[in-house]
Amino acid sequence: MKLTTTLLASTALAVTAGSTFADGHMAGEMTIVSWGGAYSASQQNAYHNPYMEMTGISIINDESSPEAVAKLRAMNEAGNITWDLVDVEAADAIRLCDEGLAMEIDHDDMLAAGDDGSSASDDFGDTIATDCFIPQIVFSTTFGYRTDMVPAGVEPPTGACDVFDLETYPGKRALNKRPIANMEWALLCDGVAYEDVYDVLETEEGQAQAFAKLDTIKDDTIWWSAGAETPQLLADGEIFMGSTFNGRLFSVIAEQGQPVGMAWDWQMLDLDGWIIPEGLPEDRLARVMDYVKFATDTQRLADQAKFISYGPARMSSAPLVGTHAELGIDMKPHMPTEPSNAENTFFNNYEWWADYRDDLDAKFQAWLAQ
Repeated sequence: MKLTTTLLASTALAVTAGSTFADGHMAGEMTIVSWGGAYSASQQNAYHNPYMEMTGISIINDESSPEAVAKLRAMNEAGNITWDLVDVEAADAIRLCDEGLAMEIDHDDMLAAGDDGSSASDDFGDTIATDCFIPQIVFSTTFGYRTDMVPAGVEPPTGACDVFDLETYPGKRALNKRPIANMEWALLCDGVAYEDVYDVLETEEGQAQAFAKLDTIKDDTIWWSAGAETPQLLADGEIFMGSTFNGRLFSVIAEQGQPVGMAWDWQMLDLDGWIIPEGLPEDRLARVMDYVKFATDTQRLADQAKFISYGPARMSSAPLVGTHAELGIDMKPHMPTEPSNAENTFFNNYEWWADYRDDLDAKFQAWLAQ
């Protein structure tokens, strides 16, 4: 859904002018929705704090991104949009855009050019999954395991398929309480060729095969809904192995010093970024656009990598990724795109999930309840 000409013109004026027009044209407060934990902390350090210091506004953090689609649908139906900016995965951005719940933007007009002189659209490249999506990071869902719980004489787990091997690696598992990644891993680890996974998953027989594979570990699995849960379960020794976002595992390993190792094989690579809810009042939209232009420039995306091991979505940001802000360690080897971590990488087909998510969500929740 397009903005009106008047609103676009007003927003463009405010963004071009910058924060000097804050009192007259921009809201003094923003509610930004994200995922919580180490990820929200990285945004706070890289984006929110510098922007608040520069402008004097307040930013309210909301950790509702796991329920973003359902909540934005409800807000739209009620005619009361209380969020200003929402962090979502690419597949959810496509769904929200298709349903008219996220605003379409012109990346080159509304975002900063790259520090190397490239246009925003060229700099972000293929990470722009939809006209409503403002990419931030490349991340993966992968596995961590307790190094002190690996059985004697056994090689440590290396990747996703080891989660199904209860004989070699006994103990509780943790998996996300939704179908994405779990269904692909189940088929892949049940012998389906990588290039055939989504074709098989489209069929009733393929879905049944995936659920049957997941049945083999269902009774030994703790199902999580927030990315911070698996790191905590690992730190507490309540599970042997669990999936979560690679940056959360970096935090528990490098920052907390827990006896946890990474199992990168068949990590699920994905994109994450901002959507702007459709229907914001003029002053709130002007504020959001000013913030987004700042928070997604080359330097700011590189800055986030000082706090968490997610790759910046801009190509111009990659050369600026350096050391951890507090630990001083080189961050490049901890990125999911590091070649030694990406020998077997599963690329999330976010366009496929945009089409099938609602149906498989319902089936997955029904399966969990059985």
